[in-house]
Amino acid sequence: MQDHRVREHPILPVEERATFEFTWQGQTMVAKEGETIASALFANGVRIFGQHHKDGAPQGIFCANGQCAQCLVVANGLPVKSCMVLVEPAMQVEPMVGLPVLPGVEGEMALQPPETVDVECLIIGGGPAGLSAAIELGKVGVRTLIVDDKHRLGGKLVLQTHKFFGSIEDCYAGTRGIDIATMLEEEVRSFENVQMWLDTTALAVFSDRKVGVLQGQHYVVVQPHVLLVATGAREKSLVFKGNTLPGVYGAGAFQTLLNRDLVRPAERLFIVGGGNVGLIAGYHALQAGIEVVGLCEALPDCSGYKVHKDKLARFGVPIYTSHTILSANGQVQVESVTIAQIDRNWQPIPGTEQSFACDTVLIAVGLDPVDELTRKAKEFGLPVYAAGDAEEIAEASSAMFTGKIRGLEIAKSLGRDVGEIPPEWHRTSEILKSRPGAVVVEDIPEREDGVFPVLHCAQEIPCNPCASVCPQGCIIIGGDDIRGLPEYVGEGCSGCQKCVAICPGLAITLVDYRKDRDYPTVTIPYEFLGRTIHEGDVVTVLDTEGSILGNVEVVKVRAPKMADRAYLVKVRAPGEIAKRIAGIRVQEESVGEPLGHYVGRIQDDAMICRCERVTAGEIRALIRAGIRDMNDIKALTRAGMGACGAKTCTVIIKRLFREEGVPEGQFVESTQRPLFVEVPLGVFVGVSTGERPEETAVVHATDIHEGGM
Repeated sequence: MQDHRVREHPILPVEERATFEFTWQGQTMVAKEGETIASALFANGVRIFGQHHKDGAPQGIFCANGQCAQCLVVANGLPVKSCMVLVEPAMQVEPMVGLPVLPGVEGEMALQPPETVDVECLIIGGGPAGLSAAIELGKVGVRTLIVDDKHRLGGKLVLQTHKFFGSIEDCYAGTRGIDIATMLEEEVRSFENVQMWLDTTALAVFSDRKVGVLQGQHYVVVQPHVLLVATGAREKSLVFKGNTLPGVYGAGAFQTLLNRDLVRPAERLFIVGGGNVGLIAGYHALQAGIEVVGLCEALPDCSGYKVHKDKLARFGVPIYTSHTILSANGQVQVESVTIAQIDRNWQPIPGTEQSFACDTVLIAVGLDPVDELTRKAKEFGLPVYAAGDAEEIAEASSAMFTGKIRGLEIAKSLGRDVGEIPPEWHRTSEILKSRPGAVVVEDIPEREDGVFPVLHCAQEIPCNPCASVCPQGCIIIGGDDIRGLPEYVGEGCSGCQKCVAICPGLAITLVDYRKDRDYPTVTIPYEFLGRTIHEGDVVTVLDTEGSILGNVEVVKVRAPKMADRAYLVKVRAPGEIAKRIAGIRVQEESVGEPLGHYVGRIQDDAMICRCERVTAGEIRALIRAGIRDMNDIKALTRAGMGACGAKTCTVIIKRLFREEGVPEGQFVESTQRPLFVEVPLGVFVGVSTGERPEETAVVHATDIHEGGM
């Protein structure tokens, strides 16, 4: 039996957990306590979870966040989202083939009126923004309830093994995301006036300004005085041939399986999208020993932080800018990917096609705010605030700070004496949200004596850990805020290596000429397994852009506490290359070599609506026939009528209208339904996972009104 679990990791603890057996299609498999069904299946080598009822297409995981229904399976006789439900001992899991079969119900259904809970502030989302807001509300005694649909708090922080950018003083810069999640959760739990409901999904904001939530398997109505939506973002989808094959999914799904559940979701990975999300996911893959075949980005350069791009380049990952994906190829799951260079009009250039063998295509082409609940609350007059990505897409450091501001704003709106929010808070918030600045020429020091840091950081981003930790004050941030480039000033460097250890971008090395001016030593940060590098090894070193400088000897490997689970590797290098060394190659060039042939794509055959299997060609034909109402397209094709609630296809259908020359304002958008997430109707009347309540009152359709049930 295959085992795809992570057995060792340079940053994450791999703890022993109790194991038990479950079955998949009658075959006995082993799961670990706390795993979701999806993670347990992936760990056992299963990537195809069922077949679509419309055309028999293979279905697999897509979002791993409960936002779609691609991973539906039948567990103990009931259809469930395998990414959200924990596997249990002796659970019988079967693939979803065709439409789910509803369980039989004998007699009349009984009514169990839902519990109603009154709170001053309801926070939907226990990520960085929601937790930061809850801390401020907790400090001033506001009765607060946090609901989150996961099994632990922290949101995307629990997936982030890298050190954060930003300000040490304002948002824990230099600390790993997984540790920030723990710190925020511990602080929130210290307040008695703040409750936390995990495994709880917000279903809808109703017209009577109540919010329906599913707590486990029990429906509860929450009456908040104020609502804070901190639901984060969902990943944008991309249309190409084979975009629904098992093995095509987003960076969030990949990081959930890998960094939260410690399951290897791929052996050979190709990334589409050069923003921070895709770049960071590639680095996480390398840390887990997964081969990263390449990354393509449609823009002339990656839009993420240059230090993230540089890390991948010097670790051996080919990066193809001005390229797009043409197709994911394979019969029932991904076997290869085909990309091509694009021209100024974003069209593929014939003859530039290349295919690469891989088993996973990771889509990281941007994020959209999860703002449906915010819009409904505004429509129905419920006082509502938004924070983090649910308000504006930015880094997690910004989400924490905007959450802090929203917490005080809400407290003030509820009559708490919190004074005025300092104006500098808003300025800090804007700084943390700011996009990367222009790239400048890397400044390599001319001196060749003593000891000093080389700052391989050539782009303005909000970040100050190096300047904050330097005990000699030798590093300053240029400009009037933390977005300036770091500069080394003075002669006072003692060679303490703190700047090398803390830099989130792994963009600082320390060059020491004190013992040998011809062959100085260079200290390099290294966040991979210690067993992969030893004193006496000969390693290939590269410059900032990933160009090979040569082979050098490792003279020392340390893991000081200040490096926080990372290593500081000291190499002895010729003077002519020492100051240009930025990293050590960890992946051989052969990994990124293309195949000798490519697979062509088929126009209009790409899937727009994943849930209902509606193609681009079908929708284009309706637009060209004069249809200008997305509700009509839904009625004619079922596009947007699937289990995900049109979360994925709506944006793409709008894009098709624009491509066909119909701009925004000249077509009608789909009507948004009250329910944000699909839910078994039985929960509204107290029926939980097939069990009937003890009460005997009979439920009629007219008993269920929009707000109270």
